[in-house]
Amino acid sequence: MARWIAEWHPDDPAFWESSGKRVARRNLIFSIVAEHLGFTVWTLWSIVATKMGSYEFTTDQLFWLVALPNLIGSVLRVPYTFGPARFGGRNFTVVSAALLLIPAVLLGVAVNNPGTPYWLFLVIAALAGFGGGNFASSMANITYFYPRKKQGLALGLNAAGGNIGVSSVQLVMPLVIGSLGLAAAGWFWIPFVVVAGACAFFFMDNLTSAKADPREQLSVAGKAQTWIMSFLYIGTFGSFIGYSTAFPLLSQSLFPEAPFAAVAFAGPLVGSLIRPVGGWLADRLGGAPVTLWNFAAMGAGILLVWLASTSGNFWLFFLAFQLLFLTSGVGNGSTYRMIPAIFQAKAVAERGEGEEALLYGKRQAAAAIGIISAVGALGGFLINRAFGMSFAAAGTPAPAFLTFGLFYVSCFALTWWCYTRKVGVKAVASLAHARV
Repeated sequence: MARWIAEWHPDDPAFWESSGKRVARRNLIFSIVAEHLGFTVWTLWSIVATKMGSYEFTTDQLFWLVALPNLIGSVLRVPYTFGPARFGGRNFTVVSAALLLIPAVLLGVAVNNPGTPYWLFLVIAALAGFGGGNFASSMANITYFYPRKKQGLALGLNAAGGNIGVSSVQLVMPLVIGSLGLAAAGWFWIPFVVVAGACAFFFMDNLTSAKADPREQLSVAGKAQTWIMSFLYIGTFGSFIGYSTAFPLLSQSLFPEAPFAAVAFAGPLVGSLIRPVGGWLADRLGGAPVTLWNFAAMGAGILLVWLASTSGNFWLFFLAFQLLFLTSGVGNGSTYRMIPAIFQAKAVAERGEGEEALLYGKRQAAAAIGIISAVGALGGFLINRAFGMSFAAAGTPAPAFLTFGLFYVSCFALTWWCYTRKVGVKAVASLAHARV
């Protein structure tokens, strides 16, 4: 039976301290558990692709297997965003967790058959995209549970707990596959997925106040801020998930003899753990300034990785890549803090400081999160395809690195123009309301 909470007022300090904080924390914990398993299934192919030498696929074909879950996962984030508002956060978390069983089971079956065709592997990789959709529904749901002043850290923790799923895959899977065979990459996660779904069923809640008309939520698609933040989120989260899934195969292609499988987990772990720090910094310094200078650091990071890729030294390459993971993690936290800040500031400017305005702003932010996270996740697909095409056309990742560097320069310029410049801002009301 569905469990609904009718009265929920997190921005009321008395309500928050008496009962709201405890309920919000419980829902956050089990949201993290489910989202973590979503990321593990979503990024399984980053390791599986490196273990498919017996199939004689080209490097470009293998990058397709790594890229496709990112593409499907990003598309699914749009409908997943509206799931909590339509069906309840608890209910939708249970269903989205159960869907992870499909790609896990099919992977376990397919790799046991040496004659499995490439197109079927593409289908199974695409179904792993179910895990990518979980992020949008989880983040949209948690937005409603926390007051405005605590959303940066709460969303950062929720996202970090999910992002660490990438590191879990890259740490555990080489050991599991080495001991139990490639099929275990699918079978291993099934009991964990079942536990995550059961925990969501028994310990999470639905909020009546989170229910919203999908048409009202979709109105954010017509707002310029949604698409500006989508572009910036390609630069932060798109970089994180793209580099996380590409690093093992990229390392294998550049340094075949290096022990990349033993350390691949480190970058995603660093990027995940630092994400709440990005949210925390944005709570205190403002999301826009943190995001602006973080893009400058990402531009420097991609230059270092490019130089290290030609050095012949894997460990130099590995260390340079850690800067990219570190900065993408900080940027994930700061950009996600900007989203509710922008939409709630605009709601207050248009409707006043009342609770109705705050709730309207949260609904707008929750819907925007879905669109922004969907577009941002496309970066994971684009990065892997860029590497695949670079190797196919030039035999080197250099063209891809050049493209990424130019993109970070454009993100820096857009952040400055829209959110940190001082001249001419008062003449543009939508930007003035978006100061974060």
